[in-house]
Amino acid sequence: MIGFLKGKIISLKPTKIILDVNGVGYLVFISITTFEKISSLAEVSLFIHTHVKEDSLSLFGFFSESEKEMFELLISISGIGPKSAQTILSGISVDELKEAIEFANIGRLIAIPGIGRKTAERLLIELRGKVEGISSLGTSAEPKSNIKSEATAALTTLGYNVKLAEKVVRDIGTENPEIGLEDMIRKSLSVLNK
Repeated sequence: MIGFLKGKIISLKPTKIILDVNGVGYLVFISITTFEKISSLAEVSLFIHTHVKEDSLSLFGFFSESEKEMFELLISISGIGPKSAQTILSGISVDELKEAIEFANIGRLIAIPGIGRKTAERLLIELRGKVEGISSLGTSAEPKSNIKSEATAALTTLGYNVKLAEKVVRDIGTENPEIGLEDMIRKSLSVLNK
């Protein structure tokens, strides 16, 4: 089984990458979250989940080990395959997914594109108590996730796209780690209304 790949990016699209590892091109499926982190790189290292079926072998790549761990938890749930897990991780960060599961925030899970109420309920039931073991992506350079999630919720209530709101909030939070909720919302609105 392949667990890790490091190589040059030959082709990069939002959901897949072709990686040249010592002259061999590997097609690796990635989440949009991973795509955003590697889009400016020429060479990349990815944690790999090798998915084997009777008629195919697929590689799924992740920028962080915690994203790979969450992916493997998601595909352990009946009815959620690798493509669905990839879609989920494209619509929400690992930290936000952990928080939504820990606090049973079904509204946040339903906001992920492609996730309906039944799937969201299954996620809450099956993953409760299992996500604590996944290491956090957050660093000291990021504001508390509750400020980020509250700011994102406020922006989506105002009609902004969830994914766009999350990206703007994450970017502002990285630049200003000590930012408060009101300033976060104010700065996000100024970015979104440019």
